[in-house]
Amino acid sequence: MAVQVHTVKRPAPPATGKMRSPRIALIGNPNCGKTTLFNALTGSNQYVGNWPGVTVEKKEGRASLQGQPYTLVDLPGIYSLSPYTMEEIVASDFLIKERPDAVLDIVDGTNLSRNLYLTMQLLELDIPVVVAVNMIDDVQAAGGSIDTAAMSQLLGVPVLPIAARRGQGVEALMAAVLRAGRRTGPPIDHDKRVRRARSAVAQLLPPELPHRAYVVSQLLAGRREVLHAHHIAPRQIAEIGAQLERAYGKKSDIESILAADRYDQIDLVIAAAFTPGPRAGKETVTDRIDRVVTHRYLAIPIFFAVMALMFAVTFGPVGATLSGLVERFITDVLTPAVTALLAGAGTPAWVQGLLVDGVITGVGGILTFLPQIMLLFLFLSVLESSGYMARASFVMDGLLRKMGLTGKSFIPMLMGFGCTTPAVMATKTLENEEDRRLTIMVTPFMSCGAKLPIYGLFAGALFPAHAGLTVFSMYLLGLAVAICSGILLKKTVFHQNASPFIMELPPYRLPSLRNTGLLMWEKCRGFLVKAGTIILSMSVLIWFLQHFDLSLRLVGDTSASMLAGLGRCIAPVLAPLGFGTWQAAVALLAGLVAKEAVVSTLAVLYGVQVGSTALLQIIGASFTPASAYAFMVFCLLYVPCMAAFATIIKEMGSLKWALKAALFQVGTAYLVSYMAYQFARLAMILC
Repeated sequence: MAVQVHTVKRPAPPATGKMRSPRIALIGNPNCGKTTLFNALTGSNQYVGNWPGVTVEKKEGRASLQGQPYTLVDLPGIYSLSPYTMEEIVASDFLIKERPDAVLDIVDGTNLSRNLYLTMQLLELDIPVVVAVNMIDDVQAAGGSIDTAAMSQLLGVPVLPIAARRGQGVEALMAAVLRAGRRTGPPIDHDKRVRRARSAVAQLLPPELPHRAYVVSQLLAGRREVLHAHHIAPRQIAEIGAQLERAYGKKSDIESILAADRYDQIDLVIAAAFTPGPRAGKETVTDRIDRVVTHRYLAIPIFFAVMALMFAVTFGPVGATLSGLVERFITDVLTPAVTALLAGAGTPAWVQGLLVDGVITGVGGILTFLPQIMLLFLFLSVLESSGYMARASFVMDGLLRKMGLTGKSFIPMLMGFGCTTPAVMATKTLENEEDRRLTIMVTPFMSCGAKLPIYGLFAGALFPAHAGLTVFSMYLLGLAVAICSGILLKKTVFHQNASPFIMELPPYRLPSLRNTGLLMWEKCRGFLVKAGTIILSMSVLIWFLQHFDLSLRLVGDTSASMLAGLGRCIAPVLAPLGFGTWQAAVALLAGLVAKEAVVSTLAVLYGVQVGSTALLQIIGASFTPASAYAFMVFCLLYVPCMAAFATIIKEMGSLKWALKAALFQVGTAYLVSYMAYQFARLAMILC
């Protein structure tokens, strides 16, 4: 296709020996392929998900084309520049205040009407714009075509077709971006009534004002912050708006009038440039699948069945076999080799104990759960990339509304299955403060990947025949407690009505092998980094406190150590829950730093390898099935790790609110764990 490229002569860069690096803003609707293009151009590894809202904050990356360096800024996916949501505020503030050299607008070619609405707003800015029509391969596969030359002529900016997933057209696109100039086409042809109103508002502004057309639109829409910024009396704008509303009729409002005017222009562009394929308007594969997975009665059972399958594979024969291989390597190969090496070097006994019983037992042992964590994140990655997780949010909307939230809150909660820290950060997408705080308070109840080693250890020791089902029950319980807690908090603390929930359901796609591997690596890398830093430090600290008393004398009996004394102070509080031993108390304290440290701490305290038969036997002897289940419940629900808690403080914007959340979580953990212990004891008596 021929592409009209609009250029402008730029001044030569100063003779500093360095080539100027343009800053390019990457913008578009959610799920339009922005992050895929960003990764392809910058070589970054930002996660790409087939659901809206993957990018919450702007991200920067550097790249070059034919020796010309440039900086690419990936902005959050938005539908409009009207600053309502957090994503819209981040994007619009960057464009207005930081003035990038160019804007690269990514448009989903399979949904031009919705995507071009943002394009029309971008054209009001005094920044060069280049439009990339992405997913052109999907359009062509459906038998359709898009005349990008016609679009370019009508919009007055360069328009190029690309397929970001395949890298098709990307180099030509960036060449056009780097030489793009200001819009050269005819002015946007507004309806004459809108044109008169815009002209009246424009007269209130200085002619040299940057982004004048955009400011006019914001003033007409009644944005108070814009009125105050330009010292314009609201009465003046209200009079112009009232005249426009009267011109359109009694039932019209300014927002609807401006939106309809933009869509009239969009319709002209689509009519001139888009030719639908023969299958347009017919039922697609996505439609047929959605008839089942979003069915009124089948949707929730299907969701739980998918989750059950995931845990059956992760903690069933497949996951257990893989973890066994790692455990045997550590126990039968690594530990004897290190022990022999240290003995041959004549190292003192306490150094051997520190390295073998402390470091290898704590850090090496936790790695036995790495295969199961990889399997879990493989499943989650496939579900996200395929588009199913977006359906899960839609399906759970009804349940969440009972607790005063919407399906949009379920997105951070689902992310909590991976890690609580990014899940809490994802609450930025929620529009009102009450929704955000309520979601932050209940999201830690969703079981993160760091708790998997705890479940794996206790389920393997006390429930070996039903390990997968036991772990699955933890995830179900976390979800149930989150919903019940939300209902309670909504009736007692938060009283604002839930925001409306509108969410795009993306088409189903085959998961990308690269993207699936990327997500697995990112999650596993975080696990490995923790193992090499936090878990290592905790293991050394636990070993030291376990082998020395308050006088810093080496003790032969660990019950006389500093650690035992600390644990005995806390143990009586935990006794009603069935695990009132000092070892369990110390392990829970270590879990405040990182949840994986619970298992490594128990291994160090008992002096055996994680995953070994000896540790399973000790856990089986130290806990009953009832107390073991109660211990898992407490680990599921009590305060998240330090990193997550620091994020909660930041996102809540208040240490007071964060402490309230922590107290609520500890109280909930204690109550539910006590109930689980009593019910389990009763069940054991009856059975």
